[in-house]
Formats: sequence, structure tokens, C-alpha cells
Amino acid sequence: MKHTVVAWMEDRPGVLTRVASLFRRRNFNIESLAVGHTETPGISRMTFVVDGDQRMVDQTVKQLEKLVDVTEVHDVTEKPVVMRELALIRVKTTPETRPEVMQIVNIYRAQIVDVALDSLVIQAVGRDDRVDSLVELLSHFGIMELTRTGRVAITRGRTTTNGNGRKMGI
Repeated sequence: MKHTVVAWMEDRPGVLTRVASLFRRRNFNIESLAVGHTETPGISRMTFVVDGDQRMVDQTVKQLEKLVDVTEVHDVTEKPVVMRELALIRVKTTPETRPEVMQIVNIYRAQIVDVALDSLVIQAVGRDDRVDSLVELLSHFGIMELTRTGRVAITRGRTTTNGNGRKMGI
């Protein structure tokens, strides 16, 4: 089963290496990893997607919590969350195929962000299964380049956390 784990950590050199090493020692393959700044200065947020059973993920979360630079960790797999992924896709087009590609882009509510004579660059944001579906459809036209951010997630509801172990009401 795929698990989504969110970790807050101090924004220092080497932290990503320590966290990735922990997953490697546990023999987890990180399927996606997204890192970015948070609303708290000096704290970054990492979202991991890993495949494993619940017991192994629970042990890894406990190990992550023991790392000095990690301030908070949550497995949000079973929680109500908003999950999104960004993909940029360069698709080969001809004058004959361009309208069909544009129609598919509209159906998926994606955007064309760059146009060239022989290609379009498409930006898609959404659940990873929806992005997968768009990529599969566009592959019939010839994908020249593809990059994806990996999953990011934020819990639904009024209570949130700021990565310092304190819950904040809105």
C-alpha cells in the first residue's frame, strides 16, 4: 500500500540526506518526494510517498521523529487530505494533431503554458491518478519531455500544525 508521510524539519544542509538515508536503511523506495518552505521561517516540509505495510511505515515515522532536525511527522494516508501533483509535459504536435491535444487538455482542466511550431508544453495539476491518465492519453501523440513534482498533501479541516508540534486553530 502506498503511504503519504509529511515531515517538518529545520531548513539546514544535510537534512535531506539524513532523511533519505533513513528510508534507504528501512529498504523503502521513495516513490516521490516534494520539499518546500512553510509559513514558519527556517522550517521546511517534505511529503514522501512510499510503498510498504503499516507496521513498517509506523516504525519509519518513529525513526524520523528521533532525528534531531525533524520537528514533526505525520502519516496522512488515512486522514482527510487534499493531495495534488504538478506535471509539465512537452507533447509533439502537428497542425493536424494540435486541436485534438488541446481538446484533451481542456477535458483535464490542464493549461497550455508554451507553444512552439512542433510542440505544446502542458501544465497539469491534480491528483496523481488524474495526472497519470492525462500522461497516458498524451503519450499517443509523443511525449518529448515530462517532469512531475511528486505528491504534496495538506490535511482538511480547521485544525492545522505549523511543524513545531503545536496545533493551531483557524
